[in-house]
Amino acid sequence: MARPPLYTRRPFLAGLLRQLPLLAVLIAVGVGLGMVALEHWRRGLVVIGCALVAAAVLRLLLPVRRVGFLAVRSRPVDVVLLAGMGVAVVAIALAVPAEAAGVPVIAPGTR
Repeated sequence: MARPPLYTRRPFLAGLLRQLPLLAVLIAVGVGLGMVALEHWRRGLVVIGCALVAAAVLRLLLPVRRVGFLAVRSRPVDVVLLAGMGVAVVAIALAVPAEAAGVPVIAPGTR
């Protein structure tokens, strides 16, 4: 006889497992924010942008029953917004010149 599905045997555990994609994205964003707090702002923002793009990929590939709270709107809207924001954050972080960010620039040959 086949065992009943996990969501009927252990609903709390099934609910937690459903949120693993969101947890992975939040951990990556937390790492990025930690890097920003430690004054590695450019790398931190790139990590945050990549986490948003990863969230878009997870939302695109995972079925609705496995995606958890990453599913806020319809799938196309979620994917476009997450990927667009991720690409925008990475592009802006890489486009800001070092001089404008207050980072001293060492001229070549002056050490």
